[in-house]
Amino acid sequence: MTDGLNVLVVDDERPVLDELVYLLGLDERVDVIKAADSGAGALRALEAGGIDVVFLDIAMPGLSGLDVARILDQFKTKPKIIFVTAHEKHAVDAFELNAVDYLLKPVHKDRIRESVRRVLEGTATPTPAGDETIAVELAGVTRFVQRSTVAYVEAQGDYVRLHTTSGDSHLLRTPLSTLELEWAESGFVRIHRSHLVAVEHIAEVRMQSGRCSILVADGSPPVELAVARRHTRGLRDVLQERHR
Repeated sequence: MTDGLNVLVVDDERPVLDELVYLLGLDERVDVIKAADSGAGALRALEAGGIDVVFLDIAMPGLSGLDVARILDQFKTKPKIIFVTAHEKHAVDAFELNAVDYLLKPVHKDRIRESVRRVLEGTATPTPAGDETIAVELAGVTRFVQRSTVAYVEAQGDYVRLHTTSGDSHLLRTPLSTLELEWAESGFVRIHRSHLVAVEHIAEVRMQSGRCSILVADGSPPVELAVARRHTRGLRDVLQERHR
């Protein structure tokens, strides 16, 4: 890849295909750009070899982008895949197929450049065994967050905010009570009506004047969170079980 990327762009809508080809042509890190307007056409181009990365539309008649990606998974030499779609609903499927990135239409120049950077630097996040991939969206951009990187969760109305070990936070439209049930077996414990915490990220438990609080190490300066009285015993039991 030192001489520039060889890219294949696949989309059944000609205006979108032309726009992606144009935007990629503005990137000095891209050498060759090929185009296909169907899944079958994409496979013909890929079978010829020499493609480093595919910008692949998902919703296409006949072979969808996901179908093409599953076939590519059988190739001995596999190009990187960046999915391009107008819908968020395929985000988790795309990630499970080891996509480097997931772009929502309309795609802008800066996001194309970011995707190229990810390909060149190999910064797609692997999915740990038994982990869960969570698709979060901000300003039309979908990102993937691994549950194992979430230090604590904060309730915000009908939403929750995921605070990660990198210091980032992401808004997710899911009630805290739902995550409490779904993530209990993954080491998350409710400490307050507003907070759910990953036990492995609890750095310290504090007791003062009969009130309990914890320090959560989330990659930035530790955050102190109050533990409600009715959750104190449950937290203690979880911590004792963890250290047996």
